[in-house]
Amino acid sequence: MHRKILTPILLIALLSGATWTAQAGPGGDGPFNPGTFILDHIGDDYSWHVFSFNGHHVSVPLPVILYSRSSGLHAFMSSKFHHGEHGHNGFVIAPADHPQKGKIVEEATGNRPALDLSITKNVFAIFVSVAALLWVFLSVAKSYRRRSGMAPAGLQSWVEPVILFVRDDIARPAIGHKYNRFMPYLLTLFFFILVNNLMGLIPFFPFGANVTGNIAVTMVLALFTFFITTFSSTKTYWVHIVNTPGVPWWLKFPLPLMPFVELLGVFIKPFVLMIRLFANITAGHIIVIGFFSLIFLFGEMNVAMGYSASVLSVLFTIFMSFLELLVAFIQAYVFTLLSALYFGMAVEESHH
Repeated sequence: MHRKILTPILLIALLSGATWTAQAGPGGDGPFNPGTFILDHIGDDYSWHVFSFNGHHVSVPLPVILYSRSSGLHAFMSSKFHHGEHGHNGFVIAPADHPQKGKIVEEATGNRPALDLSITKNVFAIFVSVAALLWVFLSVAKSYRRRSGMAPAGLQSWVEPVILFVRDDIARPAIGHKYNRFMPYLLTLFFFILVNNLMGLIPFFPFGANVTGNIAVTMVLALFTFFITTFSSTKTYWVHIVNTPGVPWWLKFPLPLMPFVELLGVFIKPFVLMIRLFANITAGHIIVIGFFSLIFLFGEMNVAMGYSASVLSVLFTIFMSFLELLVAFIQAYVFTLLSALYFGMAVEESHH
């Protein structure tokens, strides 16, 4: 059974590698540049690139919504840019030598518009993941109402163990008896990160976007945790920061060294959350695409070397894909666990 599954995967990957190697690069636009290739695949974009063949690019256009102080509101599809080769309505996608590379800028000034509300690839992928989550949880909620008192079945039997895991192994031990008020956020956080991690591993439309490898997304998630921690905190939490118990007085007065360290930690915690998720997911994608890049690099030297390198590249890529699958679950767990620990510290009551 494993051979029946693995053989078609290897053949498809080898054939796609051979097709791309026969060109000058994945887009057929000159010598292959692995750095540009990798950054293009992990970055955001105003259209969803599907594939390239003989220099022709096939993409799914996305809505562009811009507001300029000089010309007002503009709304059109990204296909008007013709893959960045032309401008439209006074706007153009900045070329590689521009400081705002890949962003929409005004042709006249070269500056970004006052407001850019465009639906980019990552934004569209977030919509897809949110729609999937809504469908899953609304379906499960409907099943619970219809099958009240009965054993879970179908989608319930997949989702319920994960919910119980978040409740019994993350929220309750980390937060204590007040865990229930944080469960909606922790469940949303866990499933949102997990679903987007998994969607990023599927290399075709409408999946494959690097959502959780985008530092803006991880920053917003970390800020949510930070604000919930701050506004849920008790007096005891701030007393422990300002006057840490068990610490010698000379570390608090006259130079407030420990209060400064503790207060700095309040901001470092969400920063670490943001960087950890972003770095782990991005690194996994870079390694996988790096292995594929070896096919093109060796193929430019010699076609036979390209075929030979493709075997090892595909094997390493499959190994890394399974490793990324594990990381997808681990990072969702770690982010949720650390958020729960921060909540637990914030609502901890004083002990006498």
